[in-house]
Amino acid sequence: MTAQSGRARQMADRIRVIVAESLERRIKDPRLGFVTITDSRVTGDLHEATLFYTVLGSDEERAGTAAALESAKGVLRSEVGRLTGVRFTPTLTFVEDAMPENAEHIEDLLKRARTADEEVAAVRQGATYAGDADPYRTPPDDDDE
Repeated sequence: MTAQSGRARQMADRIRVIVAESLERRIKDPRLGFVTITDSRVTGDLHEATLFYTVLGSDEERAGTAAALESAKGVLRSEVGRLTGVRFTPTLTFVEDAMPENAEHIEDLLKRARTADEEVAAVRQGATYAGDADPYRTPPDDDDE
């Protein structure tokens, strides 16, 4: 990890905290739903910041939150500039995080795997060996001779 990428990571963490607190305290847009800033990334030159967020609610509520974040972008960028003290305040881009959908998909896959495992266990209950119980040949005991 280079010093520049370490600085970018620190800046990304700081921006995430500033934006999350500003959304909670300063932005009073009624379209802004229950939003959580999940991650942030800053380019190596510290000129662009991408913030990932999740929203609980319907598709309409998510669209309203996206519009509210776009309209509040200027206020949030001003807040980031004021609280970070950097010479160039990065531009902010908001991207809806696909984490909840991915987690739901993984849960569905796990449920299907559990069902398949239960079916295999049910089939195995009445199963018998196709041949001998011990298919490997064992050497004769010396006592038998």
